[in-house]
Amino acid sequence: MVIRLLLAEDDAILSDALSTSLRDVGFDVEIADNGAVAEYLLLRQSFDLAIIDVGLPMVDGLTVLRRVRVQRPALPVLVLTALDGLENRVAGLNAGADDYLTKPFDFPELEARINALLRRARAPVHPPTPMSERTGVQLAGQLTFDRDAHRATVAGEVLDLSPREWLLLDLLVTQRSKVLTKEQIAQAWQADVSESGGPSSLDVYIHRLRRKLEGSDLSIRTVRGLGYLLEQKQ
Repeated sequence: MVIRLLLAEDDAILSDALSTSLRDVGFDVEIADNGAVAEYLLLRQSFDLAIIDVGLPMVDGLTVLRRVRVQRPALPVLVLTALDGLENRVAGLNAGADDYLTKPFDFPELEARINALLRRARAPVHPPTPMSERTGVQLAGQLTFDRDAHRATVAGEVLDLSPREWLLLDLLVTQRSKVLTKEQIAQAWQADVSESGGPSSLDVYIHRLRRKLEGSDLSIRTVRGLGYLLEQKQ
């Protein structure tokens, strides 16, 4: 089956180079050179994945992403940008991006991230195991962490977690009452390129996870020079 991608990039030279390389490795690529065209195509045609540049003319990439997410919540989206600040990465991820890649980048990394996003999108959904038969359920305050069902809830509300957020929360729950070091996190993430990033990428995921735990009785405390600790608020 041919995988169909939308590439939304206004730099004609980069767009031409990327579309050529993507077609060479077997993808069917549609190009949009501004945000209005990208939004129109994504809402009216079927794509397996979208690559969206943040700095699109007419309608910026994050606005396109937010609008498309309403009608295409399951579409894998990779955001491209020349901005590498923490606040920029947080904005992209909070807008609904599944992954974030800063320019300049090498094509093999882009291809690896695309394939990782497609694998996650195609992952089979297994029927839930009855609660009475589950062995992976852990409680931490108002958090219920169910490994068997791959489901986490806070006060009954299901948390929408990316694969790395899930792994990070799993580590924090497993290590609760102990400090989870950055080295332990790095080792757990070592083989995962699906959401890799720069040296500050861990800060992004900690920030996102803290936001998703807001309203619960849990917090992630930074232990300066060591790592992170999941604890109940006083």
